[in-house]
Amino acid sequence: MIGRLNHVAIAVPDLEAARRQYRDVLGATVSEAEDLPEHGVSVVFVSLDNTKIELLHPLGEKSPIARFLEKNPDGGMHHVCYEVEDIIAARDRLKAQGARVLGDGEPKIGAHGKPVLFLHPKDFNGTLVELEQV
Repeated sequence: MIGRLNHVAIAVPDLEAARRQYRDVLGATVSEAEDLPEHGVSVVFVSLDNTKIELLHPLGEKSPIARFLEKNPDGGMHHVCYEVEDIIAARDRLKAQGARVLGDGEPKIGAHGKPVLFLHPKDFNGTLVELEQV
């Protein structure tokens, strides 16, 4: 059902510092920051040959990333994102197998302009999983 790894998301306390580190120290191609108010985050994408790294920073106090950084002030891995061909079929199959879909269960448009869903970390070995339709 899942396809390739789309990205690994890392929550960071200072988005511009993290952006510079990936660009200047690691020599990666790094996007400009983009605010996604509907998700409560600012994002930067680090392009790699085989996937992407998504750097996340809270956009406002109610951001889920703000809560994550309260518990992990230095930042850390937030979620992994896998591609699926049909997000509704994937959601329905996962729910039938007992997996919990976060939120209202309806896909939202993610940072790449495509439908996404998040799966409860307790159902996936403590890892928050994002599914993105490709």
